[in-house]
Amino acid sequence: MKQVDRIIDSYHNDKNALIQILLQIQKENRWLSPAVIQRLSQKLGVPTNQIYNIATFYKAFSLKPRGRHSVSVCLGTACHVRGAPRLVDRVKEVLEVEPGETTADMKFSLETVNCLGCCALGPVMMVDDEYYGNPAPTEIKKLIESCD
Repeated sequence: MKQVDRIIDSYHNDKNALIQILLQIQKENRWLSPAVIQRLSQKLGVPTNQIYNIATFYKAFSLKPRGRHSVSVCLGTACHVRGAPRLVDRVKEVLEVEPGETTADMKFSLETVNCLGCCALGPVMMVDDEYYGNPAPTEIKKLIESCD
């Protein structure tokens, strides 16, 4: 909890910075554990249900452990009509998980999103912070294998 306390202290225990604090914790831990939420509640004087409401409202937060690498596949309209469902199937096959799940080795989490903001590249996937437009099955496998 020292890490969580350090983050909270860096925001001077300001409960108005709750979302920023949650984002920082999410970035460092890759998820928001019940113990972390309880600690935030205690230190900031914010009810736990309010923290859970925020954590479940924003897709950026996860209440279950996530992999070291995030894989997102866009299912927005432009990507969908260009074959996003097939792309999801190919990624699922390589990772051997369904969207919303994390690989057993905690290396990858797979998500589907409504838009990645690069419709012209569709269908598009993102691995961590890198975008890949219409990757071939062999390219998907290489991308995944190249992650440490």
